[in-house]
Amino acid sequence: MTAPAPCRVLVVHPGALGDVLQAVPALRALAALDGGARVSLAAQPRLAALLAGAGVVDEGLSFDSLGLEALFADAPVPMALADRLAGFHAVVSWFGARAAPYPDRLRALAPGAILAPPVPDSGASSGGPVWRHLLASLAPLAARAGGRAECALVAPLAVPAAWRARARDALGAIGVAPARPVLLVHPGAGGHDKRWPLERFVETIAALGDEHALVLHEGPADHDAVATLAARLAALGAGGVPTRLVEPDLPLLAGALAEARAYLGGDSGVSHLAAAVGAAAVIAFPPAARELWAPWGPGARAIAPDDDAAAVLGSVLTGRSRPPI
Repeated sequence: MTAPAPCRVLVVHPGALGDVLQAVPALRALAALDGGARVSLAAQPRLAALLAGAGVVDEGLSFDSLGLEALFADAPVPMALADRLAGFHAVVSWFGARAAPYPDRLRALAPGAILAPPVPDSGASSGGPVWRHLLASLAPLAARAGGRAECALVAPLAVPAAWRARARDALGAIGVAPARPVLLVHPGAGGHDKRWPLERFVETIAALGDEHALVLHEGPADHDAVATLAARLAALGAGGVPTRLVEPDLPLLAGALAEARAYLGGDSGVSHLAAAVGAAAVIAFPPAARELWAPWGPGARAIAPDDDAAAVLGSVLTGRSRPPI
């Protein structure tokens, strides 16, 4: 007797790295529908590929390839889009929930589709971080859920061995000795209001001493911040001689973060990736963003800008203080 085909779920989330990583617990919950569902994530291609490669979703799709922009107009829906949506048993869109006529037109093609904003409304009374908001948005599917324990939903990403091997090779190529524990630091952020002051990075790194190989991650928009931080550290002789990991692709970055002994950063997508792969991460958030964007990774600590980051990181590394799930 042929086994029934698994439930197919389409998830739409075209957000940035940190936003999409906040959806991991909810994506894992969707995978448990009907005893085991096949989840397809429509997102930015590199983010969809990241979560497919880490086993969070079964398939990564390019958001732009779906043609969902047709649902924002009154013109007839292209047959290709209608046929594609008909191939899924459930649709979850963390996109377009507030933009008429998209919700009604999506539900006409995918009855029962769940739509919710990617972050809670500013006036929402539930509180808590974005990842819990996304989980809560799946309540209409609760009867079909597999009841996975929360500890399973927030387990670190399974970073493939090949990604870790590439990371070890890349770290070796920039001069990191194989046996040396790595402190990976990312001083950048997507907006000025999200950035932790460089002097706080300098103070924290200096307090940690030179036990670790110091690696500064430099993304496409981070050159000035990284160069300034490296110069200030060199002037103080703090933290040893830093090396730079410049613009790695996401699998390589995920591997490097998983291989690192510790991570230090501000409110950025890179910090959310560090938390997601299970790094001992200390992340400084602006006060207004700390509760909303606190990461789900149990190995990460979300701190206020004025907290003693070195002490927090030291306690996490020695196991004296384990952050709550």
